[in-house]
Amino acid sequence: MKKILGISAFYHDSAAAITIGGRVVAAAQEERFTRIKHTPDFPVNAVRYCLEEAGLELDELDAVVFYDKPLLKFERLLETYYAFAPKGLVSFLKAIPVWLNEKMFLKKLIHEGLKEVGPYNRKKVKLLFPEHHLSHGASAYFPSPYGHAAILTIDGVGEWCTASIGLGDGKDITILKELYFPHSVGLLYSAFTYFLGFTVNSGEYKLMGLAPYGNPEAEETARFVSIIKEHLVDVKPDGSIWLDQQYFNYATGLRMVHDSKWEKLFGFARRDEEHELQQHHCNLALAIQLVTEEIVILMAREAKRLTGSDSLCMAGGVALNCVANGKLQKAGIFKNIYIQPAAGDAGGALGAALAASHMYFKEERVLDGSRDGMQGSYLGPSYSDKEIDLMARRTKAVFKHYDDYTALTRDMASKLAEGSVVGWFQGRMEFGPRALGNRSILGDARNPEMQKKLNLKIKYREGFRPFAPSVLAEDAQDYFDLDTDSPYMLLVCPVKESRRKPLPANYHDLDLWTRLYHGRSDVQSITHLDFSARVQTVHRDTNLRYWELIHAFKQQTGYALVVNTSFNVRGEPVVCTPHDAYRCFMSTDMDYLVINDHVFCKTEQPDWQNKEKWMVEFKKD
Repeated sequence: MKKILGISAFYHDSAAAITIGGRVVAAAQEERFTRIKHTPDFPVNAVRYCLEEAGLELDELDAVVFYDKPLLKFERLLETYYAFAPKGLVSFLKAIPVWLNEKMFLKKLIHEGLKEVGPYNRKKVKLLFPEHHLSHGASAYFPSPYGHAAILTIDGVGEWCTASIGLGDGKDITILKELYFPHSVGLLYSAFTYFLGFTVNSGEYKLMGLAPYGNPEAEETARFVSIIKEHLVDVKPDGSIWLDQQYFNYATGLRMVHDSKWEKLFGFARRDEEHELQQHHCNLALAIQLVTEEIVILMAREAKRLTGSDSLCMAGGVALNCVANGKLQKAGIFKNIYIQPAAGDAGGALGAALAASHMYFKEERVLDGSRDGMQGSYLGPSYSDKEIDLMARRTKAVFKHYDDYTALTRDMASKLAEGSVVGWFQGRMEFGPRALGNRSILGDARNPEMQKKLNLKIKYREGFRPFAPSVLAEDAQDYFDLDTDSPYMLLVCPVKESRRKPLPANYHDLDLWTRLYHGRSDVQSITHLDFSARVQTVHRDTNLRYWELIHAFKQQTGYALVVNTSFNVRGEPVVCTPHDAYRCFMSTDMDYLVINDHVFCKTEQPDWQNKEKWMVEFKKD
């Protein structure tokens, strides 16, 4: 059985993963350890964790696999600047020294990073470099339960490729079709992220969350869609696109777009991140979301045409657009759709390791037939009672320890039902951007004030941001129009008609905040303005503790779902350690913190009203 370490680094979302015999053993993002969100640094801490979890030393590895080919990226850089010359000289002069000093000598950088992890024999380490989109494709296909599947990867850019269609068959992947830089769905979406005042490579999910505030019936929304398709992007019948580079600046410049040209197109200036959101911002967000959904569905149809497969596997940053995923699921093009939960560049580390296992070393896949190989994406570190006790001793924290887990879930379900906000820290940390019940902040979805409280008092983030429900898998259809499992919170679907409340005739004419706080359903805090929700189905055999908590909540309230948001504040990575969790708990208005079997009540903590003592300044995302 081959022991393989996969690494992604030096761009954003650095991560490491280990596979043994093609089985995923451990995976984690470096940001969780360093507390620097989206860090590009070599994942020293993540590699150390993965080796420790696997019980391995560096010298025992059969290969170390990096998630893309740096020389191909360098080729793209040179050819792009040459093609656009003399434009982009300033950007070129900034980029080339970095490439010459760092990226061109990537093997040296990797060896230096591994040396920081621990001692090893450099001559014994085999370094492999699959292409970026192959790593993405492998991250989705190889853990999937399918022996044969179409593969669709869509992101900003890898080396040259920005999207690919492939075929997974047994232990092999064949790339059938590619879209090349500078034409990119991910970069198109990021351009609107930038124009609407959010941060590129981290704020795309805010853009997606803003889209439901757009008015689908407004003439302005339709006009924006027409402008996008007439001036910015030519969408072909096979889903490939052509972007008019006179409006974009990412190929050779230091910004995503030419601000003045976009202002002329859309009739308003680029929004500053702290400026108030207006309806035209919301309508533009909805417009680009609709165009993106159209492109994704066309690409999926082309993947179906090329492969004839009943199953589709997806990865790449655009695969985290759960609204588009929900529309794709509803379109019924494929019987089965599997999306890698760590679909972005962090997941490339896992894909690189799996590609080496199955395609380079020819290890056979072992298929379950129904479950995937991601173990619920609970692939990060866990912490013992002793480590929790030591943390409590250092911080002078006060807690109650439960010997009876049933009593713990009953009591915490009761607190949730009373309106309390609970930090929920259990077992192994999730791999990927979503908190799935092990590093989560929980609330009562019925409570109409919960969304406002979580955004403003807990997360310290923009008030418009939506929240997701975690629902018992067996009860999901009582709340949502969802005919499949969604364990990784990667599908948006409608809230059932029977749970909706009627809206006033002038609803779309009301201001943004009035619409937000208007009653829409009996599970108000997870119902978006368009009556949709980003659903996580919770399965007893995947996460028993989380399932039991929600089951206890159902027994007490009749409702089999809770609000689930990631355990962090704005600009901070999701918490990793018990100390991370306690610090975050003490710096917010969270009421209770549960770490394994330890329960911390806010008002029992020393100096509990002094939140500033615990606050850490994070860069806004």
